[in-house]
Amino acid sequence: MKATNPRTGKADYEFATDTPDSVAEAARELRDRQGAWEAMGVSARAKVLLRLADLVEANEQAIFDALAIDTGRRAIARMEVQGLARNCRRWAARAPELMDGLPRDATPSLTPGVEIVPEFSAFPLFGAIAPWNFPILLSHIDAVPALMAGCAALVKPSEVTPRFVEPMRDVLAQLPELPLRYVMGGPEVGQALIAHVDYVCFTGSTETGRKVAEAAARALIPANLELGGKDPMIVTASADPAWAANVALRSSVVATGQACQSIERIYVAREVADPFLDALVAGAETVTLTHPDPGSGHLGPFIFPAQAEKIAAQIADARAGGAKVLTGGEVERLGGGAYLRPTILTDVTPDMAVIREETFGPVLPVTVFDTLDDAIAMANDSTYGLSAAVLAGSMEEAAAIGSQLEAGAISLQDGALTSMVGDATNHSRGKSGLGPSRMGDEGFLRFLRRKALIRQTGQAAPIDAFAEGPPQ
Repeated sequence: MKATNPRTGKADYEFATDTPDSVAEAARELRDRQGAWEAMGVSARAKVLLRLADLVEANEQAIFDALAIDTGRRAIARMEVQGLARNCRRWAARAPELMDGLPRDATPSLTPGVEIVPEFSAFPLFGAIAPWNFPILLSHIDAVPALMAGCAALVKPSEVTPRFVEPMRDVLAQLPELPLRYVMGGPEVGQALIAHVDYVCFTGSTETGRKVAEAAARALIPANLELGGKDPMIVTASADPAWAANVALRSSVVATGQACQSIERIYVAREVADPFLDALVAGAETVTLTHPDPGSGHLGPFIFPAQAEKIAAQIADARAGGAKVLTGGEVERLGGGAYLRPTILTDVTPDMAVIREETFGPVLPVTVFDTLDDAIAMANDSTYGLSAAVLAGSMEEAAAIGSQLEAGAISLQDGALTSMVGDATNHSRGKSGLGPSRMGDEGFLRFLRRKALIRQTGQAAPIDAFAEGPPQ
């Protein structure tokens, strides 16, 4: 396959793809190694993950160079590589504590004479199917805790952003004891992966997530799905409008809005709507593109070219329905890449695609509300429920509103905090996901299967206890 450079628009990177047979072989090889990996114990596994962190840092430049081409951005690419090392160290420290805290002792059953002893073991082979928007982060965010739990890990990065795999394979070659492998290719490789693993994590669109869930159901394996979002932000009448506009802008447009936790709907109280919009427009006009210099500016190109077309269609639909475009609004083709400046929309209606469907770009549709009940109802009027945000005059006011929002993670007095906070256990609503939380301790514990040793300490019941006859 060939991958396109998002800055030039040229398909300038060719890579070998796997076949169903090679995926099956990779799965067999990992299964052969998994037993020894789990048997070495969590403390020994932690030492290996710490070495992985060191090696990622030692090879940071090579991984960064590849990822920067993959994504067309530099600052966030650097953060991703450094974040992988931090993630390894985080779980290397936390996983042994969690394993030590698991119940091991016999406890009396409600059934007289019976005791229950719990045992825990890892799913033998974990699989991950990752998206293109944060290639390093999302290829490993689940794999690292799975490895710490004792699983072997088979990861399929996105075929849109494959370049980082080559330097990462060089890193893994220095850790032969680590049962982690990558397989490359399109949807057929993802389907083959699901057929051979014991647990699959998928990050991506709701549409593809359904296909993953269906394949996992056929294989009768658990599927953890982290899907799309249409995250709302509520700005109350007591919020400082200039501060709120600054938070809203950052939460919406960082990474060119190509993040599932980006704010994609803004509901602002009428009392502060005008100064909020003035500040939002002023802030948006200071945001610059990273063209022609990738080392300066704020917003890079769309990583996946088709995304630009989808967003342009949403903006056109909003315009046709009477929405006003205050800033941006036009996809710019620069040097072969597709860019969009922050696009602020007003006079949007609930039936517009820009309100109903995930956008995944730097588009900020703003709706004015008269009562908080209206704001909460509009924020909850979505088939998605990934995350949300509330900006108010006090934390108490923000928390009272946040408790009424139907989403898994609510940022209070900030926005998109889930991109920076990894220990907030939460469960997505609606079409935004399925399964345990990848955040918090549950992000590790989900990879352990529980077995019950049920001990009969009294007399086993004779067959006559179940014979027909008069009641005893």
